[in-house]
Amino acid sequence: MTPKELRAFCLGFNASAEEFPFGPEASVFKVLGKMFALSSLDARPLKVNLKCDPDDAVRLREEHEAVAPGWHMNKRHWNTVTVSGLPDGRVRELIEDSYDLVVAGLPRAERLRLDRA
Repeated sequence: MTPKELRAFCLGFNASAEEFPFGPEASVFKVLGKMFALSSLDARPLKVNLKCDPDDAVRLREEHEAVAPGWHMNKRHWNTVTVSGLPDGRVRELIEDSYDLVVAGLPRAERLRLDRA
């Protein structure tokens, strides 16, 4: 997965947006103001921080060398994924899981708004 593909995939989710609150080098992908992915798209190797269920986070770290505790994040809820270390389909699944977790934590009214869009 290239940086361009990563950006396009993250922006393909309903109500997603890219912001730069940490400077121009750090792309923060949000849904209705809540972060679900963070990446320095110019970095090599390409990495992305993703929200994860705490139990799944530990399991993924044990199963994949390319998955580590979230860098500069709450390590219980976030993983850093080295994109080149996993198949593209698996990276897409992890991004989608992160988006879904964030949406599930939104207030009901906001979730309903997403469903209608």
